[in-house]
Amino acid sequence: MLEILKHEKKTIGIKETLKALKQEKIKVLYIADDLDSHLKREIKEVIDLSNVEVVNVESKRKLGIACGIDVNASTVGILK
Repeated sequence: MLEILKHEKKTIGIKETLKALKQEKIKVLYIADDLDSHLKREIKEVIDLSNVEVVNVESKRKLGIACGIDVNASTVGILK
């Protein structure tokens, strides 16, 4: 399921992903379960206003690995 993240056009990280969400450029949003709660709330406020599929991922580390990067990733957005 996460293999798609290595090949799709995407945003990685909170700032990039929030910006793209607000511009309605994201079709699927991956969120790490271990993301800080205040950041989850901030993202939830934006996705509640949009029609974005949300996929929860066990950890930031797993999300980073799935994207093919050597650092943790709190959020990843697949671009439309």
